[in-house]
Amino acid sequence: MKTLHDHLHQDPNSPQPKRILALDGGGIRGALTLGILKSVEDILRERHGGSPDFRLCDYFDLIGGTSTGSIIATLLAIGKNVDEIQEMYQNLGTRVFGKSRMLALLRAGKFDVSELEKLLEEQLGQETIGGKSIRTGLCIVAKRADTGGTWAFFNHPGGKYFEANKGILLRNAVRASSAAPTYFDAEAFDVGNGEIGAFVDGGVSMHNNPAMLLFLMATTKGFPFHWKTGDELLELVSVGTGYAKNRRQVDECVGIAGVKWAPVVPAMLMDDADNHNQLLLQYMSKSPTARQINSEFGDLAEDNLCSKPLFHYLRYDVKLEQNVLNDLGFTKVVAEKIREMSDVKNKEVLRDIGLAAGRVLVEDDHFPPVFNV
Repeated sequence: MKTLHDHLHQDPNSPQPKRILALDGGGIRGALTLGILKSVEDILRERHGGSPDFRLCDYFDLIGGTSTGSIIATLLAIGKNVDEIQEMYQNLGTRVFGKSRMLALLRAGKFDVSELEKLLEEQLGQETIGGKSIRTGLCIVAKRADTGGTWAFFNHPGGKYFEANKGILLRNAVRASSAAPTYFDAEAFDVGNGEIGAFVDGGVSMHNNPAMLLFLMATTKGFPFHWKTGDELLELVSVGTGYAKNRRQVDECVGIAGVKWAPVVPAMLMDDADNHNQLLLQYMSKSPTARQINSEFGDLAEDNLCSKPLFHYLRYDVKLEQNVLNDLGFTKVVAEKIREMSDVKNKEVLRDIGLAAGRVLVEDDHFPPVFNV
């Protein structure tokens, strides 16, 4: 079994292949992510001997996530299997999103965060970012509200701020990453040396899809990983929580009161950030799962930013459109009704959609043998 040191460090004279798993934010739609991850786990387990003890943290050298993705990433990194996390997620949905607070407009968040805090404490206890129960590289993405910076809490001992941050409780970092504005209150805690930081959901940054951030962390000189690039040296697997093209009527956009733009503009910016990251990731790689960015860029299959691909890239996500759901066998599910990120009634069907999509999308030959552990 690989040690944490094996996962994190790279021998510059004899580089070994490294593997990254990046998980998007998306509230209760994390159940869909887990459905897809079930297929990834099954394929990789079979690839590595079929032992029931196999975990994704045995394969991936760095697992990172934003918001709901940070919850999944952290539980994977401490050795939970996908089925265990999915069971917890179904419970999380009922406890956290089951009842909104009275007079929500007068409070900071629509939902009482205490249930999320209790659940995180049950799962993570007193473990810290520098704790020994973390079996592989871990990154939790949050947005620091008081300074405006995007923070990546990670457990590499060589990190510039590791000594200051290593005592931060995992549950606090995950809670910070999940503090979606209007849904939950912001989170504040000591980030080291007596400094208090206030945090909101990492999805408010450019990195609701954290894949680009994790690639940059793993390969740039400012961070301690210094992993080598190349399509046989670095594998990046990215899993979404479902997406859809937002369409609005013209009269919904023209002449409306300014206050009505408040919930619309952040969604537009998040969509742009996701599309931009996806475009760049496909532009720097060759991917068997590349999707159409738009009608002009296409899937960039004939384009590459560099002379050689910088990594082997896999992106798994489900378009929450009616025709796609019909093809997956969910003809009675109304696409528009399962896009809301906090509707607890959707938790089981999102799980089932993820499982069905995983069986269709994830293929054994997507994972080149050079990346076998």
